[in-house]
Amino acid sequence: MSLPVPERRRRRRSLAGAAAVVISLLLTGCNVLPGDPETAPVTAAPDVIGDVPAELQAFYAQEVIWEECEEDFVCATVTVPLDYGDPSAASIEIAAIRADSSGEAQGTILLNPGGPGGSGFNTVRDSVDFVTTDRLRETYNVLGFDPRGVNRSSAVECLTDEERDDAREDFLPAGISDEEALGILEAEAAEYADLCAERTGELLGFVDTESAAKDMDILRAIAGDKQLNFLGFSYGTQLGATYAELFPENVGRFVLDGAVDPSLSSEGITLGQAKAFEKALRGYVADCQTKNDCPLPEGLEEGVAVIQDLFESVEESPMTADDGRLVTVATFFQGFILPLYDSASWPALTAAIDLVLQGDPSEILRFADLSAERAPDGEYLTNGTAAFIAINCLDYPMETDPEAMAEDAAELAEASPTFGKYLSYGGVTCDAWEHEPVLEPAPVSAPGAAPLLVIGTTGDPATPYEWSLALADQLESAVHVTWEGEGHTAYGRSGECIENIVDSYFIDGTVPADGVRC
Repeated sequence: MSLPVPERRRRRRSLAGAAAVVISLLLTGCNVLPGDPETAPVTAAPDVIGDVPAELQAFYAQEVIWEECEEDFVCATVTVPLDYGDPSAASIEIAAIRADSSGEAQGTILLNPGGPGGSGFNTVRDSVDFVTTDRLRETYNVLGFDPRGVNRSSAVECLTDEERDDAREDFLPAGISDEEALGILEAEAAEYADLCAERTGELLGFVDTESAAKDMDILRAIAGDKQLNFLGFSYGTQLGATYAELFPENVGRFVLDGAVDPSLSSEGITLGQAKAFEKALRGYVADCQTKNDCPLPEGLEEGVAVIQDLFESVEESPMTADDGRLVTVATFFQGFILPLYDSASWPALTAAIDLVLQGDPSEILRFADLSAERAPDGEYLTNGTAAFIAINCLDYPMETDPEAMAEDAAELAEASPTFGKYLSYGGVTCDAWEHEPVLEPAPVSAPGAAPLLVIGTTGDPATPYEWSLALADQLESAVHVTWEGEGHTAYGRSGECIENIVDSYFIDGTVPADGVRC
């Protein structure tokens, strides 16, 4: 199972954090303004709804009230079926937030920041100015939403804040060397799965990506667009590709940045990420060694060895941060990989490593808290980890045979000597889940869809560049654009070349030549 992929915040900092086995490892009140046309009930027109099954008509045609909220935004709650196989049985709620265009809007762009489990609501509220350009926001409304199971929408619930603190410290497969260790891991996974089932209820079986993509078509109609315009980052590319496969005729302008290859198994995704993060580490170390303040010795292998020794040391003897909290290797892992998502964060990682070498893990802990979305007061701001696990357990059949997991662990350790063992035994978590997977990895083609734009970053540690090439090759109408850079995803952090391509595509419909590089 893969790492959680990033959610966008200020400067699009990463959500990501730990392996899926790491059981880490409030809709804001809005005031209706009487008589304001922006808050009047909105119902999708029949030509916008299109040809949908009769049992879904009421969801597409529902009245939605957009209310002023969060100072400069409008918010709404949209009702969707719990189970698309039986739409009349029960419904759930999707929280949405919209940043209206500063000019005359030519439509709406739906945004997903990644995950699975990333909050599109938070991303638009906190970071719309950073994840999109002024030019794009002059021309489009930007609509963020929390997918089913996530945050302000009908959400997965597993652990209390205190329990999450404990789990982040204790639960990580840092070397499953015998049956006793595996048994402990399985017992903890079972306890976690039981808590999720008890606290979430039947929703837990319906948070798969395909259901979320079907929700997006209802959001398209609610937004008043005959075709969906979509900006998806990381896991958002998988969500977008799934939508395109289900509704190719409804595809408008789609940008899939930091692509996931939907044909890969969970084990294949994890192996790809292990290799990519090891590559990113070596890139970071090489860059660090060119700086005067680098605490690592000369020589690439010597520098990497220091990092590996740090992990071994923390695994054997957890450290204590300046706030008195214990930093185990689980927390250390979470905190260390977060800055690898963006080369702009490498200087901060250097400072954190320097402190660790002096015996102070406080900055690494701060990164781990950012990864887990934990506020300084101990409150967790989203349910990202729980949603990530729940969605992946429905999306991917997992390898659960102990011998096969041990073989996978050995392959991961060889591919990534620094991080590999912390990414192993992902199948244990989902093996304990009471719901069987409902999806299978498979290529997508979306025949008949309008041209889609797939972007890959050559030094992406979370969604390796090769995945973007694979997705673009699978989608019949896709074109591929490359950013030669470091870090996760491109748009919003790579400079004018990518920004101009994406903005021209969305605004003018200009499809770049396949294979363009920036």
